[in-house]
Amino acid sequence: MKQENLNQNLKKLNQIIEWFENQEDLDVELGLKKVKEGMEIIKDLKKRLKKVENEFEEIKKEVNE
Repeated sequence: MKQENLNQNLKKLNQIIEWFENQEDLDVELGLKKVKEGMEIIKDLKKRLKKVENEFEEIKKEVNE
């Protein structure tokens, strides 16, 4: 999965959640595909958030020097 910005990933994750909420008769195969897609987005989000957190820490160190 290519890296996208945080807002795009959050929007995609929200679309997956909405898809599940709107299902009356859940297609198990398609549901599994959506869960896998959601997990990939979550993993990417965690990596991106960690990177942002590290960047803020670096800025904080520079300011405090």
